[in-house]
Amino acid sequence: MTDRLYLRDADLRSFEASVVAVDDDRVELDRTAFYATSGGQPHDTGHLVWATGAATVVDVRTVDGRVLHTLAGPVPEVGTTVTGEVDDERRRHMMRTHTAMHVLCGVMWKHWKRVVTGGNMDALSGRMDFEVDQLPKGFAAEVEALCNAEIAADRSVEVSFLARDEAVLDRELIRTKVNLVPDSVSEIRVVDIVGLDKQADGGTHVSSTGQVGRLEVVKTESKGKGFKRVRFVLHDDGAS
Repeated sequence: MTDRLYLRDADLRSFEASVVAVDDDRVELDRTAFYATSGGQPHDTGHLVWATGAATVVDVRTVDGRVLHTLAGPVPEVGTTVTGEVDDERRRHMMRTHTAMHVLCGVMWKHWKRVVTGGNMDALSGRMDFEVDQLPKGFAAEVEALCNAEIAADRSVEVSFLARDEAVLDRELIRTKVNLVPDSVSEIRVVDIVGLDKQADGGTHVSSTGQVGRLEVVKTESKGKGFKRVRFVLHDDGAS
């Protein structure tokens, strides 16, 4: 299986790898720093370069456990050594946004004891759904202020790995439903915004909340009985 380098180093942008399989315009590498679409976080983009050519990476997906990179341009042969270059601006935007989503999750649990039921994101924007019957008056302004206070606190964001049995017993992880992770996964990756939010998560994040930037809640809406959606965007001011 492809070694997903971003799981341990979200700041890695350049890497070398070997092509292990080719499927039309898609290649599988033995290792990659390109994030594959999952968990509501879109894929990275960038380039692959090798001795006789180069191509743009336009999509990255996991198919039957294989990480496939879709290329625009020539396709290297199996066995070719390539250099991967991840688009830094897009990755950085995704990291900021994903961390902002965890900040929002932490605030919703800390102040309202409400759990997230789903979410999705793009570069510097996202939406999250929560189990809640009715949002209180002035909710959007209040949750925005609370999130920005947590961002300004510049809380550390730490990544660790727990054995599955240990993760299941971690009371702080109960809200992330570790039991829903496939049985084949023996090691759980944990993202901890220290003092605010702790989740089993496979996405990329900044190393502290101060790097997120200012969060603006742009809309709240009902998604049926007992479910409400919060949409937000991020601004560069305030990002360290």
